Amino acid sequence: MARVLGLDLSTQSATALVLDTVAGTTLARARAAFGPDFPDRDHPEGFIRGGKDGEVHADPLLWLDGLELALARLSKLTDLSQIEAVSVSGQQHGSVYLAAGYEDALGDADPSRPLSAKFASVLSRRTSPIWMDSSTAEECREIAAALGGDRKVCDLTGSVTTPRFTGPQIRRFAKTDAAGWERTRRVHLVSSFFASVLAGRDAAIDTGDGAGMNLMDIRAGEWSPVALAATAPGLAARLPAVRPGATIAGPISGYFVCRYGFSPRCQVVIGTGDNPSSLVGMGAARPGKVVISLGTSDTLFAAIDGIRTDTAGLGHAFGNPMGGSMSLVCVRNGSLAREAVRKECGLSDWAAFADAVTAAPAAQGAVLPMEEPEITPRRPAGRVHVGRTTDKAALPRAAVEGQALSLRLHSRWVGTPTTELLLTGGASENPAVAQVFADVFGAPVVRLAVSDSAALGAALRASHAACGAELIDLEKVFCAPAPGVVRPDASLRPAYDCLESELAKALAG
Repeated sequence: MARVLGLDLSTQSATALVLDTVAGTTLARARAAFGPDFPDRDHPEGFIRGGKDGEVHADPLLWLDGLELALARLSKLTDLSQIEAVSVSGQQHGSVYLAAGYEDALGDADPSRPLSAKFASVLSRRTSPIWMDSSTAEECREIAAALGGDRKVCDLTGSVTTPRFTGPQIRRFAKTDAAGWERTRRVHLVSSFFASVLAGRDAAIDTGDGAGMNLMDIRAGEWSPVALAATAPGLAARLPAVRPGATIAGPISGYFVCRYGFSPRCQVVIGTGDNPSSLVGMGAARPGKVVISLGTSDTLFAAIDGIRTDTAGLGHAFGNPMGGSMSLVCVRNGSLAREAVRKECGLSDWAAFADAVTAAPAAQGAVLPMEEPEITPRRPAGRVHVGRTTDKAALPRAAVEGQALSLRLHSRWVGTPTTELLLTGGASENPAVAQVFADVFGAPVVRLAVSDSAALGAALRASHAACGAELIDLEKVFCAPAPGVVRPDASLRPAYDCLESELAKALAG
């Protein structure tokens, strides 16, 4: 028997997923939603609204209560004593600040006191900045200046200084609350904090999540002394070690043995961020497969053979928890822009939108629609037109082509040929959209049937690291795509190459 548990602490919920990797089945799934399940905490969306100067924080004690509720529900569905290993996915870039005495809280196995009660008195910062926070533009400039500019920061850490990243967040805290920073003894990421809670001791930060901090030397897989010095005084002593994603933190804490019935032999594998975890959960941990998630924002990520960074500073290189590195390109205007085009063209629903895309000629003219200021590329709201002039009948197709071409253009730095495109997210279910992406990327498209990919990735990592399972075998069972493959029309490649070249020139102008 090889039963493993994957936990995902996301922005809005805590999800627990149990797999039997021998039988190839999902045994149980439980979730606690921070808003609906804790209405008295005033976190309807999982975070605190109304922060000053772009601050977006969340309550780490609510995260702990959510974890406990998810485990309590899970314990009613399956025998937790049979679980051999557990790992964690945590919302990337979130951070937890702990004061003196935090080690005692981690090691407290008393099952009568909930985790939130144990940690309430050892938080040096009552709330945790998360990925939505944009308050650190000044700190980003300061760190970049100290390190010789954003290009050098990107080459060193995998990304330019980025407001949501943990390094700038730490610097802002040290500047604005010197006393709070002085009280801080440990800074954890969400993933490493919950791995520490599970193990009852400090767990390392893995290279996948550590790369999303502007603090780690992405080539060495270690903290960068110059980046630490540019960020905050005494930071090196406040961070746990950084280690490869297959590192085992140790056996599960006695707290979970006594309170939830885990076996004391259950092993805790260190956590990683939700993006690296989803890379594993979607079956794309090896180079060649590219995942594109078509949601509110569009995201492209892929495993990289070796270490590469984006010299333009738009894409991010994170550590791949299975070894090597991974790319991430995030586009703000995804479904938001597609929805605006649909309404502008008077199309009543997405079926009508698909019909309009199919009816229009391919690779004639492309439009990059940006309803809100864009981050990839960095542009104000508006539209960029290339190729032939587009009328309203052709706009739906031109907009999808523009989005696909922009993702292709801005992921060129990854350098790995795309052998297969994995589409997920709401728009991936639209056959016309899937066909456009197949044609633009010149690669077959499969739609992913995976749900809870971050929790699944955590479970697969636990099985690989602690139980010796081969990832390639796990992927065949748990990451199988939905039936059907969308084949590209190879004859369109020259026209799309021309349109991409025109788009690159237009964006550079």
